[in-house]
Amino acid sequence: MDSQTLKAEVRNTSGKGPARQLRMKGLIPAVFYGPGKTPTNLAVSPESLAKVLSGAYGRNQLVELDIAGKKELTLVRDLEVEPVTRELLHADFYAVSKDREVRARVPFTTTGRAVGVQKGGKLRVVYRDLPVVGAPDKIPASIEIDVSALDTAQSYRVKEVAMPAGVRIDFPAERVVASIESKEKELPEEGAEGGAPAAAAAAPAAAAKAAPAKDDKKKK
Repeated sequence: MDSQTLKAEVRNTSGKGPARQLRMKGLIPAVFYGPGKTPTNLAVSPESLAKVLSGAYGRNQLVELDIAGKKELTLVRDLEVEPVTRELLHADFYAVSKDREVRARVPFTTTGRAVGVQKGGKLRVVYRDLPVVGAPDKIPASIEIDVSALDTAQSYRVKEVAMPAGVRIDFPAERVVASIESKEKELPEEGAEGGAPAAAAAAPAAAAKAAPAKDDKKKK
């Protein structure tokens, strides 16, 4: 993964008032921090940031902050978004290094039509994304598995998911990520020999006939 450059300005003010004035200038407040780094208040363009994060890697995109000519490799760790307009309001940038592992969540998808589905079963995808650990420049844009060979009652486990060198899924090896559930058994038709529904229907009818008999006895 190649990093994307984003220009940032150092800001010396904080609070709601200065943040509002900053947004009026077409910028949003941001913070840069990380191991061995001095936390720094920044201002960045929301449009430029949105463009950087609009690619295949999304929030896992490596961002090279250009802070007054000094370059810092980062990942976006938090974004504040206006709930209605979806405008970016604030961003946190976390300092990373290509020789230091990071944790991330990566979208998880499947391809192919499983054998079990063709037989009437249902594909169950347990996770929409998976937690991974690895060098920040090795984190994949997505994790994809081909479920074509999965038959009824079979599953796909973490240990069977192919990952890039140096990146691992942060789950136990035997954990199921996708499976084929068998088709539900149809209930016996009412009136069929030994059918539970027929017996259940007969019970209320018998109770209804017995109830008036007790009332008649009381009247006598």
